[in-house]
Amino acid sequence: MRGRLIVVSGPSGAGKSTLIRAALDAVPPLGYSVSATTRAPRDGEVDRRHYIFISREEFERWIREDRFLEWAEYSGNLYGTPESAVDEMLDTGRSVILEIELQGARQVRKKRQDAVMVFVRTPSIEETRRRLEGRATETSEALERRMATAIEEVEARGEFDHEVVNDNRDDARERFVGILREIAQGGEDAE
Repeated sequence: MRGRLIVVSGPSGAGKSTLIRAALDAVPPLGYSVSATTRAPRDGEVDRRHYIFISREEFERWIREDRFLEWAEYSGNLYGTPESAVDEMLDTGRSVILEIELQGARQVRKKRQDAVMVFVRTPSIEETRRRLEGRATETSEALERRMATAIEEVEARGEFDHEVVNDNRDDARERFVGILREIAQGGEDAE
């Protein structure tokens, strides 16, 4: 039996990565697809574990070779999901999580109508700004670009099958893990 493709999207600072780590620990059949990016690694990020860090030239070559399930430019950097790695995991029966932004989520929905879409957000735009400022990883210009993008993303949340508001860490984790467990086990929420 082929695994399910699960797309997780939402604004920066919503806690997607934290929720995904919790789901990967709690739901053993889940796999995680590592995206390729042209952005520089942040402190502590490891190549091929957090992202596949490649040059813009190499990324553009991969686009020409049609190696991505989806790709998009976000805040001046390119991000994409290598399609062959996703299909290899799905073929083994593992459900696969993609953590991608809205443009990419829309591309996946067009290519893979059976993908299950999960949107994660903070309770407010103000909370999104607070979390991003707390990271201290962005220039003020990059922060403003991310905030403008966050507003657009929240407006598109109705395009998703599930929504998790990350206002209380434990409640959000419980809801998110429950959704992914149901999908990975092929329950009715997966339909």
